[in-house]
Amino acid sequence: MPSLRLSGLTARDPAEQHRAATPLELLTDLCFVVAVAQAATQLHHFTTEGDLASGLIRYGMVFFAIWWTWLNFAWFASAYDDDGIAYRLLTLLQIVGSLVIAAGVPRMFEGDFTLVVVGYLIMRVGLVVQWLRAAAGDPDHRRTCLRYAVGIPVVQLLWLVFLTGDVGLVYFLVCVACELVVPVWAERPNQTRWHAHHIAERYGLFFIIVLGETILSVTLAIQESVDEHDLQRGLAYVVLGGVLIVFSLWWLYFAHGSGDALERARGTGTEYVWGFGHYAVFASAAAIGAALAARVDYWERELVHGHAVESGPSATLLCLSVAALLAASWVVKVRPDDPSAATAGRWGAAVGAVVVLVLVPAPEIWVGLVCVVLLFTELRGQARGADRGARSPA
Repeated sequence: MPSLRLSGLTARDPAEQHRAATPLELLTDLCFVVAVAQAATQLHHFTTEGDLASGLIRYGMVFFAIWWTWLNFAWFASAYDDDGIAYRLLTLLQIVGSLVIAAGVPRMFEGDFTLVVVGYLIMRVGLVVQWLRAAAGDPDHRRTCLRYAVGIPVVQLLWLVFLTGDVGLVYFLVCVACELVVPVWAERPNQTRWHAHHIAERYGLFFIIVLGETILSVTLAIQESVDEHDLQRGLAYVVLGGVLIVFSLWWLYFAHGSGDALERARGTGTEYVWGFGHYAVFASAAAIGAALAARVDYWERELVHGHAVESGPSATLLCLSVAALLAASWVVKVRPDDPSAATAGRWGAAVGAVVVLVLVPAPEIWVGLVCVVLLFTELRGQARGADRGARSPA
């Protein structure tokens, strides 16, 4: 039974058998996706209004705040989750912070960072307390834990400048760089005892939830337009293309990589590429939902209202999002598992083809077909590799 003890947290065994995500972690993911959905909705609106560049910049900024706090929680929990009452309460405090961030997303897209910074601050307070508890209960990693407990609030002070409103993209990137430096610096004395298979599962579950948000955003966009008979052709393009894209990307993500690959990366520095590189995977996955919803808006204006609408913003967002997800998936999932030139060539060709498809009508269909072809070639390549392994002498 969980206990309300405020003493230190002891490190968990990184080789623990059958380690799986807890109900509290699943609840946390669900609440974080509320913020993801808000960010994707705003990106959808900016794209539909033709202001894609501004929308992408704001989306990238707010998604970093969401993803970075989720990442910090996930890796800390993998090393120190004791499921005690104090641990649960501090985690719930972080969830409250994620909901405040979600509430502030629309304002942030308009240039008001107040709620997002406040939510971020709430989450960081909860995490710093957790690191102090870990420092007290894990003497072998005390120095590492204290570095986190110092580095996190120092960087948080930099984010408070956003409350003045007089900041730009360059300052934001400086803050991001400082955030990324903290775990690299903190882990240098003695790396925390995270569980590779648990982390791989946590990332996989979050990817599934983000894809689910993508499906939901498209469903809602179609629901708003389904009564328009003249829109049926456009809706068919979006539905078919969206299904091909989402299902293929899900399959491709889980076709490569596992906790074993992450375990092999432990202590080599490449675990940071794996962990940090998923920003592009998650952000582009959610952006695909915004792009498909924007494609529904495009077809509605074109087919129903007869407006001569530029398809460029929605088509560009769709193609860039899918291309970014494929490229990031190759870096963090495929390459560590299969670094062959043939595999790199297949994925590179798919990325290039998706980017070029921004120029064709109804790109959602063609992008979906490219994803299906890539999936087919990957499965075929894996089957051939398995056959060669079975025929080789022991």
